[in-house]
Amino acid sequence: MTAAPPAERRIALIASGAGSYTAVELDEDDAEVRRDVVTSAELAGWVAEADTATQTRWIIRSARETYATLLADGVILNRTHDLLLCHAILRDTDAVARPLAPSQAWVRREPTDAAPSLFDALHDDSAGDPVDEALEQYREQRRVIASGRDGRLTLLCAAESAGGLIAEEMRVAGLPWDVAAHDAILTETLGARAAGGGIPSRMAELGAQVRSILGDETLHLDSQQKLLRALHRVGVHVESTSRWELAEQSHAVVEPLLAYKKMSRLLSANGWAWLAEWVHDGRFRPVYIPGGVVTGRWASAGGGALQLPRSLRPAVRADPGWTLIVADVAQLEPRMLAAMSSDRAMARAAQGRNLYAGGVTPARSAPARRRSTPCSVRCTARPPATAADSSRDCARCTRGRWRTSTPQRAPARTGGSCRRGSDARRRGRLRSGRACSPRPPRPTPTLRWSHSLVVAHGTGGGSPATSSCRAPQPSGR
Repeated sequence: MTAAPPAERRIALIASGAGSYTAVELDEDDAEVRRDVVTSAELAGWVAEADTATQTRWIIRSARETYATLLADGVILNRTHDLLLCHAILRDTDAVARPLAPSQAWVRREPTDAAPSLFDALHDDSAGDPVDEALEQYREQRRVIASGRDGRLTLLCAAESAGGLIAEEMRVAGLPWDVAAHDAILTETLGARAAGGGIPSRMAELGAQVRSILGDETLHLDSQQKLLRALHRVGVHVESTSRWELAEQSHAVVEPLLAYKKMSRLLSANGWAWLAEWVHDGRFRPVYIPGGVVTGRWASAGGGALQLPRSLRPAVRADPGWTLIVADVAQLEPRMLAAMSSDRAMARAAQGRNLYAGGVTPARSAPARRRSTPCSVRCTARPPATAADSSRDCARCTRGRWRTSTPQRAPARTGGSCRRGSDARRRGRLRSGRACSPRPPRPTPTLRWSHSLVVAHGTGGGSPATSSCRAPQPSGR
């Protein structure tokens, strides 16, 4: 006869003051069993001993706040309930009749290097007892999870909390990065590094070639408006300087200009300045943000950790005695969609390397498939501003080809997808139970506030009602 697995022990570990933590053990009904006060010096040993004795799930405010301290002392947690991450899920879900009440105290603040503003300094979150507030929040979250009958919220919260642990472990471990290899790639691609942070040699040569063809030796190539006017003067009538639009032109300036823009992107995004800021002691340590976008996908704060260019990946080198396992997860989301929706047509298209190339009708000739490539690109990337009609046609084509996995009515009416922009206030739901949070409407400034802005900043640049100063959002790619 097989013995029943031991019951999971649950301990809330909350920072209760300067240099101390309060550990509260709870029973199956979330009632307090015992309470211990642990100093910061005793924390690592106390947690390691408690976690080894039984299967323990640690209730923490945030892995970013609590787990980083433990990892510094070599303590690894196996199970947690991350109150901040789970709050976002249980607050927005529509899988239950009464979701979690929203609270600013439990909204995750994204990491920033900016100094706190006046209003941040005046805002005091420490009015109540942090331990009692955490226990109350946990019990409310448990109520919402228990009201979900199919168990999806239980699994989702456990997975999201595990993701919080993994994100911190990845940040602390860092990605092994060879600075010399990175420098060699930049030098080979961009040319010799200019003294004083100027433009590298090969990039400067290409820039001079572009200016010569355009007949303007003083042209600032990084100014899109000036570059567009120069292109129009030589007969290249494009509405943007995007690679897709320029590639359709046959002018002599196109090839060197595209090469210059590619080098410029590499220099600005992952050049020597990036190397000096983000790689230290042979490690690249960005901040990973689980659930950073509305669909639950991870994001990163700074460093572009989720979108490293392919040309720089040789700089990622395993330490001696270790091996890096590389997996290609390109087009992962539509492949998951094909499996979850049992869309056989989409699954067949996903069997090749490029799902969208597989979506082109097989009976077409090779030239016809090549002509269809821009449509597949527009279906999967952000459509050009001038191609709204063609992107709508492409969406209709996609819904016709993959009927099972895509909504057959307007997505804004079905609520079947999480969207941004003008439809950001409409709620979408994912299979896991996660829902998109409808963005609240922007408050309209009062006449007095508008007048104060005009006096302070002048009359140009649009009305205060339509302008906003927003912090940059974390990247989800």
